[in-house]
Amino acid sequence: GRHSMLPRHVQRLGRDWLAHWNGSQILTWDSPVSSCVRWAGHYPWALFPLPIPVDFSTNWRLPPFFGPWRQFQNSNWQLDNFTQSSCFHLPNPSMKSEGEEPLTKKRRLSGQHDTSTPEEETNLLCLSVPQNEEKHSSKKGTVKRHWESFCQHSRTMKIFENKETDQSNTESEAKFDFTVMSYNILSQNLLEDNSHLYKHCRQRLLIWTYRFPNILQEIKQLDADVLCLQEVQEDHYRTEIKSSLESLGYHCEYKMRTGRKPDGCAICFKTSKFSLISSNPVEFFRRDIPLLDRDNVGLVLLLQPRFHCKTNAAVCIANTHLLYNPRRGDIKLTQLAMLLAEIASVAPRKDGTFCPVIICGDFNSVPGSPLYRFIKEGKLNYEGLAIGKVSGQEQFPRGQRILPIPIWPKKLGISQNCVYEIKQQQKEENAGEKLEGAKLDNTQEIVIASEKLSSKLQHHFKLSSVYSHYFPETGIPEVTTCHSRSAVTVDYIFYSAVNDDTAAQPEAEDSFHGGLKLLGRLALLTEKDLWTVNGLPNENNSSDHLPLLAKFRLIER
Repeated sequence: GRHSMLPRHVQRLGRDWLAHWNGSQILTWDSPVSSCVRWAGHYPWALFPLPIPVDFSTNWRLPPFFGPWRQFQNSNWQLDNFTQSSCFHLPNPSMKSEGEEPLTKKRRLSGQHDTSTPEEETNLLCLSVPQNEEKHSSKKGTVKRHWESFCQHSRTMKIFENKETDQSNTESEAKFDFTVMSYNILSQNLLEDNSHLYKHCRQRLLIWTYRFPNILQEIKQLDADVLCLQEVQEDHYRTEIKSSLESLGYHCEYKMRTGRKPDGCAICFKTSKFSLISSNPVEFFRRDIPLLDRDNVGLVLLLQPRFHCKTNAAVCIANTHLLYNPRRGDIKLTQLAMLLAEIASVAPRKDGTFCPVIICGDFNSVPGSPLYRFIKEGKLNYEGLAIGKVSGQEQFPRGQRILPIPIWPKKLGISQNCVYEIKQQQKEENAGEKLEGAKLDNTQEIVIASEKLSSKLQHHFKLSSVYSHYFPETGIPEVTTCHSRSAVTVDYIFYSAVNDDTAAQPEAEDSFHGGLKLLGRLALLTEKDLWTVNGLPNENNSSDHLPLLAKFRLIER
């Protein structure tokens, strides 16, 4: 059919064209074509750009244009992003609604010059821009993720060397180096249930048989010692993911969600680097508590490093995927408190200190949000805080209901300090014995103080974030996920840093016996970077999230 909104010149280009003038404005051919024209430029005396014959059997894509047809004459039409579906994209510059695709997604690469040397190229993770439908095409534009190393004397230093060369022998402590990846691999079931998020993707790139080899290749290439994976679909885990990772030398622990969604969290570690002390799944669903009616889960492992000087050395690795719903910050905070309580029960040593902790996952919260600040600062006064503002996912949250005090009921068995009540009671009893000789007015002050703390959450871990969330040179945000509706940071690796860790945030303190030193990380990308490869998923990166990767040194003093 025809649409009167189309310029007459376009309407006349052929009877076989079907015009769909919607949010993404796509014209498709009814039947395959073997040749048509490429609009290579315009001439001032021409009513529209000069046609030049080109042979092809796939699709056209136009760069964005603004205004009426007269301005459209000045557009340069280029052959780009071929697909079997023969789509002809006409981006709309005035998109504003949430469901429409952002303009940056349709910006195309033209004449990008790659200045990397061959030596540099071998040590960079590349995302590729598809230039034709051939699976093994050699013509690919790339956007690169550099490895960033940290050293004692400077904040950061970008390097192009292999991360294994990032070693330092200047410290006298016992050392153990290892890498950790956090990666939401996009469950196939969730992909299909939320297909509106992937309108920008070609369908063949979204099938699991295409996606899994790419995901596995990324895991092989990055070669982390510990994998924290989210959205791991249970049947895929059972039939191919687990066996594939075991063949790469990993031992796998898995916790499936408790509801109808068939995915979960996995922590996999190389048996050559660690042995398992304990595996502790965490279920956030509680049948007897109406607040906790969601089926998200977490997983907490206690690992013992192999070949370490101290036989009692251990690292606690936690992985989770918190609730998405931006308007249920009360549930998110409670789920986080439950995870922290489990970590607090797994990580203590005999001397009362905690072993080093790493917390990975998709927290469905943005940097600087109250939930994010609570993780990093160890405290949050939530009095008067709107539920819809907890995660910062929405700039103008619709739900303005205030968080109740307390957020969760007492029968959950978790205190405001995010530990199980039994341990909290033991600490209070010990403290009570010390205060037996105190005066009555002191006791009253303690009671009053505890009442004032009723709207304050706390936890015992001093955590830093591996990533800075903004590029220091430009202030542009880093992005960990990118699809048709958003491009933001929601994935994190938090860790307990040693006191002299130059990469740690200022608020990180060495309250542990030793700790972790951040040696390096795989740099993230901007939203603009990702749309140059048509967002996520794309031809070579088969999740809507980027993998996060960090290298740590375990220091025991």
